[in-house]
Amino acid sequence: MTQMPAGAPSLDEILIQSNGVPWREKSLKGVHEKMLWRNEETGASIALIKFDKGAGIPKPHYHSSNQFMFCLQGKYEYTSTGVTLTPGCFYCNPKGNVHGPAIAHEETVIVEIYDGPHYPHKPDWYADEQDAH
Repeated sequence: MTQMPAGAPSLDEILIQSNGVPWREKSLKGVHEKMLWRNEETGASIALIKFDKGAGIPKPHYHSSNQFMFCLQGKYEYTSTGVTLTPGCFYCNPKGNVHGPAIAHEETVIVEIYDGPHYPHKPDWYADEQDAH
């Protein structure tokens, strides 16, 4: 067995069957989440996000960390730039980059990854602080 150096992070494996995890409805109508992993110390996270047709993020905004998205199904457009995610698309948005608003032209499911905290402060379109993490 390999001896890990002192202070090394735990390498425990995690396996989640996401079909068994219920969608949590966010306070922004039509947006749902399945949190798959979160590091409470750094704010980094991996989640499935589902947008109902017509739902989206209503205003331009930026993030406190790098955002990565992979589209599993649907069609999700950043309307100010025309950047559109469809199944198989990977999107990388560097921290501090202003983007949005965005809309789902059909029911859309994406894998969303942040390498740190999502926002510098809770956006006004969320009523619940948990929705901004």
